Amino acid sequence: MNRRDAIARVGLILGGTVVGSQAFLSGCAKKSEVAATGSTFTPETVSFLDEVGETILPTSAASPGAKESKIGEFMKTIVSDCYEEKDQKIFMDGIGKLNEASNKKFSKDFMSLSATEKHDLLVEVDKEAKDYLASKKEEDPQHYFTLMKQLTLWGYFTSEVGSTKALRFLPVPGRYDGAYPYKKGDRAWAAT
Repeated sequence: MNRRDAIARVGLILGGTVVGSQAFLSGCAKKSEVAATGSTFTPETVSFLDEVGETILPTSAASPGAKESKIGEFMKTIVSDCYEEKDQKIFMDGIGKLNEASNKKFSKDFMSLSATEKHDLLVEVDKEAKDYLASKKEEDPQHYFTLMKQLTLWGYFTSEVGSTKALRFLPVPGRYDGAYPYKKGDRAWAAT
């Protein structure tokens, strides 16, 4: 066998492997909804999560808010594709609990609240989550608002909007300077 025949056969074997694996994987449809709870992320649910994220990280003069980074879509993807079933259930149940807390405090659902009312409600729920965390045992589940807040921060600061407009962005970093002057109030640097 000469070199050309060997390369052709290796290419055929590897090509067949790639094509074969693609055909196999195409039968495995990506889940886009939460299977554990039977609940789905409707456009209304994504809008709800956008509002929660915007309340946690609102638009300011210095930077855009979480809604501009499409935080609801980010949460949908992470919860659907990465969370374990128990955490998916906590998260989806948390949406209902947040609406219940809103109805209890203001007699209207979360989406109908003013920006100030949303802020006041989330401050109260955040305090509840922190109190829960302080007394939480290792085997206890996460608090739903802790999950929402973590996803908001993660999604926003790793998005293009968050890393280029809220953080200082340097696409081609310079040399390392461990003693770089930092003034109180300066924005943090984005990791690229």
